[in-house]
Amino acid sequence: MVVDKAERENRLRHLGWLAKERETLIGKSLAGGAARGSRGAEADTRATRAAGSRAACSLAALAACALAGFFGQSSQAAPSHKPVLRVALREAIESAPWARAEVIVRWRASVAPRLRSALLRGVRARVIDRGADGSALLRLRNASEAASAAVRLEASGAVRWATPNYRAHASFVPNDPAFSRQWHLSRARGIDAPAAWDLASQRGAPGGAGVTVAVVDTGVAYGNYRRCRCRRAPDLGTIVRGYDFVDDDRYPYDFNGHGTHVAETIVERTNNERAGAGIAYRAKVMPVRVLDDLGGGTAWTVAEGVRYAVRHGARIINLSVTLDERDRREGGIGELQSALAEAERRGVLVVAAAGNDGRPTVSLPARQPTVLAVGAVTSNGCLAAFSNYGKRLDLVAPGGGSDSRPGKNSWDAAHCRAGRAGLDIFQETFLVPGRFDRFGLPAGYNGTSMAAAQVSAVAALVIAAGVLGPEPRPAALRDWLRRTATDIGARGRDARYGAGLLNARAALTAPEPATGGQ
Repeated sequence: MVVDKAERENRLRHLGWLAKERETLIGKSLAGGAARGSRGAEADTRATRAAGSRAACSLAALAACALAGFFGQSSQAAPSHKPVLRVALREAIESAPWARAEVIVRWRASVAPRLRSALLRGVRARVIDRGADGSALLRLRNASEAASAAVRLEASGAVRWATPNYRAHASFVPNDPAFSRQWHLSRARGIDAPAAWDLASQRGAPGGAGVTVAVVDTGVAYGNYRRCRCRRAPDLGTIVRGYDFVDDDRYPYDFNGHGTHVAETIVERTNNERAGAGIAYRAKVMPVRVLDDLGGGTAWTVAEGVRYAVRHGARIINLSVTLDERDRREGGIGELQSALAEAERRGVLVVAAAGNDGRPTVSLPARQPTVLAVGAVTSNGCLAAFSNYGKRLDLVAPGGGSDSRPGKNSWDAAHCRAGRAGLDIFQETFLVPGRFDRFGLPAGYNGTSMAAAQVSAVAALVIAAGVLGPEPRPAALRDWLRRTATDIGARGRDARYGAGLLNARAALTAPEPATGGQ
């Protein structure tokens, strides 16, 4: 774990205050915790379970959540000693997210063994294990002093860092019954969504909460309407008002299924014991209908949809659409270029599908310089046979389908067999074409549209979690998603895979600060 100086100092202040409050309010009552035997172990288990279920506080962030929630003041302020506060603080300490008797340190190479021994005696600790990089695992005599011991060791200047031995825990795995079929979310063959969910929760922004993603597509099955026997998709997440530029009204309902599938990739409800999981499950989708029942539209309606999304609060626009090249000759692309330029100026990220023609040219609008162009890979890790590619491709994400012919690189030699079938992308949408009241996870959905939706969803997680700051510009988001992609294909950026495969875990990991000196 890499932390910058400011973050480390802030953490030390919190740990120091926690240690001080432990001594002030609880005294010696916890000092015998290590000697309580099985009774103590049972208490620790109960505390850990309580921590895991406490609302808005993940196990890894519980102490910080407790401090902010219970006190709401700086580490310098004198806390109240009311009985209810004592109980709250005791709960927070007992459920602290580290093994209470252990500290990890990394000694500075210049520190003599005699000084190390003296420091260990000072915190009443002994070395129980050593790492290859000069680190050591310490066991404390007093099980309640992990936080204060870490503070004292760091303050000595003899260690590069010292920290309590934080507990590890399993990644969040949703209980949705179809999650096991959603290979595109897995670590092994997909984007590693569970690890990203953990990181987002630790940052206090689970599931992309608060970010609006405009799905500019065939519409979304967002409501119940008797006149068309239409129903809201039962597992669809939060929807905000959109518009229908095909019928020119305020009801952008989907009569195709494509837009609903894309929307559910982004915001399908998660961990609710039904259907599948969405990547940014607490984000909001703005349905903007620019394609008709058959999936057809024009550059003009797409441009109108982009402008609407920009002017009504979208932070991300997902364009799982491609243009017929005739639109360029007819001048229709000019209006869309203008709309895309407006999105860039106003800080809205645009993500678009590279196209499904299997050609070495990225389609419009994805190949516009201010648009993040997304290709597709199969469940085998190969470029999908249908996916467009080329020098304008930014990155790839799971899109299903069958393998393309292998390129001339070792990755393709190991992962591509031309024509080999892979798995489809499963998300909730219409189960039967033409029936707008029956939903499920039908087979047959694959394409760069599905891949683009995953990139939009991960971008929502990044924005909500503040990985790049509170208001990242579109250029910064594009660069970050490319930089954190897993390099596949030929080394470095290449025409088949762009910067590589979308990596949600890496995208939710804060960039390392620039360092100077040692």
